[in-house]
Amino acid sequence: MKRLPALLLALCLCLPLAACGGPPAETGSQEVTIRCGISNAWDALMPYNSVSGSNYARIVYDKLYDRLAYVHADGTLSPRGAESWESCEGGYAVLFHLDGDAAFHDGTPVTAEHWVETFTLMTDPECPALGRGNFSVFTGTDQDGCRVAGEPFGAEAVDELTLKLTFKTPTTPEDFLLDKNREFYVLPTHLLEGVEAAELMELDLWKAPVGSGPCVFVSEIPGSQLTLAANQNYQLGTPGFDYLVITVMDKSNLLTALIAGDLDYYAIGGSLSADDVPLAEASGLTVLEGTVPNTFYELMLNCERISDARVRRAIELALDKDLLCEQSTHGLGAPAGSSISPESPYAASAVPAAERDVEGAKALLAEAGYDGTSYTLVCTANRAGLAALMQQNLAEAGISVTIETVDSAAMFAGMADGTYDMGIASHTPGALPLWFTESRLSETNNIFHVSGLEPYTSRIQAIRQEADPEARSALVAELDAYLAQERPFIPLWFGTALHVQSPTVQNIDYPSASFSNENVWAWVKE
Repeated sequence: MKRLPALLLALCLCLPLAACGGPPAETGSQEVTIRCGISNAWDALMPYNSVSGSNYARIVYDKLYDRLAYVHADGTLSPRGAESWESCEGGYAVLFHLDGDAAFHDGTPVTAEHWVETFTLMTDPECPALGRGNFSVFTGTDQDGCRVAGEPFGAEAVDELTLKLTFKTPTTPEDFLLDKNREFYVLPTHLLEGVEAAELMELDLWKAPVGSGPCVFVSEIPGSQLTLAANQNYQLGTPGFDYLVITVMDKSNLLTALIAGDLDYYAIGGSLSADDVPLAEASGLTVLEGTVPNTFYELMLNCERISDARVRRAIELALDKDLLCEQSTHGLGAPAGSSISPESPYAASAVPAAERDVEGAKALLAEAGYDGTSYTLVCTANRAGLAALMQQNLAEAGISVTIETVDSAAMFAGMADGTYDMGIASHTPGALPLWFTESRLSETNNIFHVSGLEPYTSRIQAIRQEADPEARSALVAELDAYLAQERPFIPLWFGTALHVQSPTVQNIDYPSASFSNENVWAWVKE
């Protein structure tokens, strides 16, 4: 069973490369190669077999495999594998009209059946797919994303180029794509006939994958370097280069390699710190300031230990968010009173950031009968300075804090098991109003140790089920007001990024890389 895909792939590779969507035949002109640096390696070339599920893996899958849409940094969407989409069945289903020019790298046209077969394989309980929980939004699946025997599955090929997805709750196309687009890729299921689901991840096919994305696999040095070729037949256009070479290197070396001319660009989005701007500009590079927030900072709280909402609100009032934001972003951020992004269509429903009020914090503490309990504040080593400022802010209101520095994994594990009382965390924000709250205020991920989740989950469910924009905005405002009252976590600020522009490659959409997609079909290197 494992030999069939390998034999078909070998046949494809024996054909002229142009017929497989590979690099062009020699024409006598000089080959054009883009050299890209990346600070963390991908952990698999099969997109449903990534242990890390990191953006560094997704940014590689983005080149080899196609997605339904392209997500811009401002939350707007453009066609990619699908030309258009529309809601149907009262908001419980979405029709995706696929691009008829899309084809796999072996020349096989991409059809709706390929998408359905991909989703069917990944939701097979026997298939060891990672990240399968993303499929749990479809009808006919359980909470783990496994298909339930005897129930209709929410992925259907209406015709050759129309994919219908049916959801358990009303879901707009935009909500689905903004939330899940980076998780779903179409696989060459015509090369997987006769393969048992349990053996799928073991195929040699994933060592030299056949996708339908803008780049074609050429070679790999695992964990070190990946060489791709331009897909001459990509439906959105042929990339303006012959080869893309992605090399793993230490993060501290990315900018210097760009300055030295050893790289043309580095992932993700060519971002750099404010401290590195003088060096970049002195070296003749252009630094662009992002306009869309790409980081959200929060103070995680253990609501079992800090059980009185008045104490939690006092902690927020004691914090000087303006000073903390400036310390962290060097002027590239704004304090927040909500996890709703300032660029979200729901920004008007967000609670604004409150001014610091130490006396107000003291009054809340007295009202709550705060007894001087000392709390642990955990952070990673690079945020120790922030933690020290927070410690000073809180002390001015009479709240005692002890700082512990650990690595990121230990911090989240300690917050999850109740070891720590507070923790400084940052995340990549989304445009949807529930991008943050839905996953952290649930029975399966109650990281804030909230004793009664129902007031949150009922409001979240009401938002998900409301399709009318005005009514939905009102529900979002209601949830945000309740969050401000209870404060299971404290929103701190949103920050924007600095992007160092490639000196050799044109048309790079730097900010959108934070959504794990890049417009490589538009890149041009002379």
